[in-house]
Amino acid sequence: MFLQSSSILFLLSFSLQSFYFASSQSFIGVNYGEVADNLPPPPATAKLLQSTSIEKVRLYGADPAIIKALANTGIAIVIGAANGDIPALASDPNFAGQWVNSNVMAYYPASKIIVVTVGNEVMTSGDQNLMGQLVPAMQNIQKALNAASLGGRVKVSTVHSMAVLTQSDPPSAGIFNPGFGDTMRALLQFHGANAAPFMINPYPFFAYQSDPRAETLAFCLFQPNAGRVDSRNGIKYMNMFDAQVDAVRSALNAMGFQDVEIVVAETGWPYKGDPNEVGPSVDNARAYTGNLINHLRSMVGTPLMPGKSVDTYLFALYDEDLKPGPGSERSFGLFRPDLSMTYNVDLSKHSQTPATPAPTTPATPTTPVTPKPTPAAYWCVPKSGLSDAQLQANLDYACGQGIDCSPIQTGGACFEPNTVACHAAYAMNLLYQTAGRNPWNCDFSQTATLSSSNPSYNGCNYPGGST
Repeated sequence: MFLQSSSILFLLSFSLQSFYFASSQSFIGVNYGEVADNLPPPPATAKLLQSTSIEKVRLYGADPAIIKALANTGIAIVIGAANGDIPALASDPNFAGQWVNSNVMAYYPASKIIVVTVGNEVMTSGDQNLMGQLVPAMQNIQKALNAASLGGRVKVSTVHSMAVLTQSDPPSAGIFNPGFGDTMRALLQFHGANAAPFMINPYPFFAYQSDPRAETLAFCLFQPNAGRVDSRNGIKYMNMFDAQVDAVRSALNAMGFQDVEIVVAETGWPYKGDPNEVGPSVDNARAYTGNLINHLRSMVGTPLMPGKSVDTYLFALYDEDLKPGPGSERSFGLFRPDLSMTYNVDLSKHSQTPATPAPTTPATPTTPVTPKPTPAAYWCVPKSGLSDAQLQANLDYACGQGIDCSPIQTGGACFEPNTVACHAAYAMNLLYQTAGRNPWNCDFSQTATLSSSNPSYNGCNYPGGST
């Protein structure tokens, strides 16, 4: 658990970091698993994806029907070589060449293949032989791509679970398992030499399951919370996703690979589970996924990687009803087999433009319909009767999302009256106005409400309010 610290330090740190780091375009990707017997045909899925703001799809294999269906759609594709293919890929360059010819060259460039992942969570599989063959397999795939003149356009990587770290708390102390030794160093050298992304699967859902307190849930769902301060560098984290990703950043930096890019290959939250599971629910899944999407679109980045959203693939496109394990394993799907949304998180095409993230839980329509924004002639204000602690949590959260809180800092035009109630009201409304003026942008864990009366005070006009 991190130590508490003031929000002013975080805001100043964030402002300075944002000044020096330019924003870059982010994307929303999705994982397309096939361990199911009720999936819609690939052409229908391709049409569905084209109607959304999803720009990239990660496959766990190289299904020809899916790759063909995505041809000429503009949707980028990550394909995978199975763990079982690794021994042959490692020992036989000709096999690697045949694999590339059959699974990449046969479809490229009509099908926009951008990454080949060699294996899935191999480093934490416990199979020492497979671990030893991973880097040679990746090298042979890379050589085959180079021979096909695709070395600079199709990257080679592998995907890791968070268990690849032996320490992730606080984030600045993130470190890879020393037991991986030379294998991890060789893997990272491959990444560095080929500008290949380091792909990781952070799941705040599992972090909450191991610490099922209300404050942990808010921290995991990007909802207002007191934050957690990294005791080593004083940075305040307002959500678990950033903390987990920055732990990986710290581990890479500690190994001397500061330039290796991180890609989130999987992250999600189940909308239902078994009765004894803690955390799965439609409300939690909608809050996590919706707030994560808005967080990525905001271009805030993470404290250790400010100004650049981490490329992220949501888990998952559909439920996979044949997967083993607890009920939650079969309940991550964003869409149902009939192509309707399991819960709405606004993946419509108009949402590709970055916007400041939504702080809490959206509404619950069951079809992919974009909710009509609340008219601009409304302001988001705190509900009456809130404690100073609740107001401070909302203030810290809102100002931590990249909005301009300088007017309510010392010397700012709206600093007076210097009360947490006034400052929180200003920041909450500013976040609501810049996030799209949707009703869920003024929820703050049910501590805020919309008002048609301008709450401006002391001559300082609140943003918004004009129709």
